Amino acid sequence: MEFYEAASFLFDLRRYPSRAGLDAPRALLAALDDPQADLDCIQIAGSNGKGSTARMTERVLREAGLDVGLYTSPHLSDVRERVRINGRKVTKGAVVAFVEAAHDHVLDAAGRGDCPTFFETMTALALWEFARQDVDVAVLEVGIGGRYDATSVVSPMASAVTSVSLEHTDLLGDTVEAIARDKAQVAPDDGPLVTGASGAALATIEEVADRVVTVGEEGSDVVARYEGREALEGRVSLAGDGWSVDARLPQLGAHQAANAGIAAALARSVAAVSERSLARGLQNAHWPGRFEVMSREPLTVLDGAHNPGGCATVAATLEEFDYDDLHLVFGAMADKDHVEMVTALPDAAHVYTCRPDTDRAESPSVLARTFAERAGVVHESGNVPGALDAALDAAGPDDCVLVAGSLYTVAEARERWTRVEFPKHVRDLEGARATLADADVTEPGVWRMRGKGVHRVLKTRVRPRQARYLKEEMLSLDGECAVSGLSSQDREPVDVVLMGTLAQHKRLCANLDGQPYGLTQLARSLRETLGFDAGGDDPDYPWEERPCVMGILNVTPDSFHDGGEYDTVEAAVARAESMVEAGADIVDVGGESTRPGATPVPVEEECDRVVPVVERLAPLDVLVSVDTRKAAVARAALEAGADVLNDVSGLEDPEMRHVAAEYDAPIVVMHSVEAPVDPETDVEYDDVVEDVVDALAERVLLAEKAGLDRSQILVDPGLGFAKSRHENFELLGRIDEFHALGCPVLVGHSHKSMFDLLGCTPDERLAPTVAGTAIAAERGADVIRVHDVPENVAAVRAHLAATDPDRF
Repeated sequence: MEFYEAASFLFDLRRYPSRAGLDAPRALLAALDDPQADLDCIQIAGSNGKGSTARMTERVLREAGLDVGLYTSPHLSDVRERVRINGRKVTKGAVVAFVEAAHDHVLDAAGRGDCPTFFETMTALALWEFARQDVDVAVLEVGIGGRYDATSVVSPMASAVTSVSLEHTDLLGDTVEAIARDKAQVAPDDGPLVTGASGAALATIEEVADRVVTVGEEGSDVVARYEGREALEGRVSLAGDGWSVDARLPQLGAHQAANAGIAAALARSVAAVSERSLARGLQNAHWPGRFEVMSREPLTVLDGAHNPGGCATVAATLEEFDYDDLHLVFGAMADKDHVEMVTALPDAAHVYTCRPDTDRAESPSVLARTFAERAGVVHESGNVPGALDAALDAAGPDDCVLVAGSLYTVAEARERWTRVEFPKHVRDLEGARATLADADVTEPGVWRMRGKGVHRVLKTRVRPRQARYLKEEMLSLDGECAVSGLSSQDREPVDVVLMGTLAQHKRLCANLDGQPYGLTQLARSLRETLGFDAGGDDPDYPWEERPCVMGILNVTPDSFHDGGEYDTVEAAVARAESMVEAGADIVDVGGESTRPGATPVPVEEECDRVVPVVERLAPLDVLVSVDTRKAAVARAALEAGADVLNDVSGLEDPEMRHVAAEYDAPIVVMHSVEAPVDPETDVEYDDVVEDVVDALAERVLLAEKAGLDRSQILVDPGLGFAKSRHENFELLGRIDEFHALGCPVLVGHSHKSMFDLLGCTPDERLAPTVAGTAIAAERGADVIRVHDVPENVAAVRAHLAATDPDRF
């Protein structure tokens, strides 16, 4: 079974149950040998805030050293987002294995008229995968209510009801008390139920649950205070019995203080969580599409508020910002209370009603009538990308653009910042076949089109309606477009592979200009990826002109290749000077080893190692980089004269991106599961390149939202960090695909154990390192990080001479 077949099987299941009860999901889990039986679970219900709370809880527990599974809904662009383990999406292979295991039971149940729904089956997938991966804790976000929600097949060790308001009254009851009673059924038999509810809802919850922990104002078990906004983060103060913490949250708004308090109480009830882990986990709990600030001029906010309570919360949070006019992009589902939602939102000078690409969405004309007497100028904009484009074009730098009404709307809008186009260098039929198969194209489609994929090939992810239009246009130009075989009732994005000559791609972009459904915006993105609009601006950094060599200077006693050789200031400076003389463009100073088994170094000790060296190197005619995972060390090094930050943890320290932005310093963001490297870590990838690009995309977006330009954010695939030797070589061979992120690309392969695959001992790794440098330069790497500068500079110069002999 292929992934597109497995995913289509899931999407074709019913969306809503025709019965009350848990018989169907329990029967499915029984057929899978009851994977939930031995899981330690946290169950989180609530009208609003349960997703944010689940994410905060999961991130805090991970910070405390646990392996954590997270199950949430809905997803923004990929169904696999619903099931994560230690932050990573469930693999395509795991989805296929699950569907193969569940397939016969689901079909038999359908024949009896008791087929599990899509949500029930996805819940089973989550529990099945969490058990397979042996997580320490599984955090489950409830779908609807509590009593009959599919997640209630587990016996939680702790649970929460974040808030209670009128919602799904046809299923849960038409009073706050009835809804609270339903949600409170998630209460554990022997553990706490944590809640931010108050008034009648709280009273009802206390009737149902044996042990209730309240979160809120003074007098609550956990006091949660919102201290206001600091830049693009919210400051909160939390205090419980014998503990307190001040933290910053990437999610803004007073309501997030209660969510953070609930998450803190849940995490502390199931694990030993220090105050430091609590603060750091909360600050790292990014949750896309929930008051997410995408840019500042104009202030651009995405929030998936989809009910009156959520819209009121957005309005309150937006009051923390100063702006002139509000431009509101609004698309909602047909079954929502539009009048109450519109009433709760702030007054807008311009409203752009739109319809996300799902059958459940309300028409823009109906929404426009709702806004007619509540907004300045109302525009019926049709599709989401077009509405967002119109709002951004009309907004001044001091205005605000808000996208709200539904997570479906936010998901489509967010693609403006997150869509990735992979330029593929397809050299033969086998390469074309692999590219098509990776996009989940059906087997007959692969066979028919593989011969047409050896010219200019581009893989991207678009909406189904856009995919149909792209295919028609490319075929009319005598090119080819292969579309994933995935069928989705949610109409989530699908992979497409565009194949044709450069001229055909140019004509395609011209034909897309002025078209609806976001195709104009797609054309702009395709032009940028294919280099049609390459400018001639003077470079700000040397890697914008040619591949650069970064020389490694480890001022450590224990680095894997040269530990202890340069651990005095004089020795380090002499080594740096020799690297500069040999042609190094950057010298990367590191004061902490990330080799397997390395002991973390305290901030003070790391500063003592690197700062004196950086001060001595600053006057040299070379960029000085500091290799550190700690924001405090980065700040000290920048103050001492460093130019570049190199973070092998991929912004794990939540302050690191802000330090880089404050000093306007380029930063290397590496893909790593953990640093120092744990040789026992075994990560499963579907396609190691695309999975790593996918993970880096969100980290790049974090750095960009902190204020850095993508030209300043260098991405590093992290060779040797949670990848096998074969996967390291695949990353090296396909390094050009990392330019899909729109960032410079750094490769660090020097003397790594990946060369064991070639039969090289640690003392024999220089020659393959130089060969790897030549490959990286030929594949388009912008910075190549090495120990042996003269030999690797020669390899880069040979590549440059082969491409342009006249430069010498």
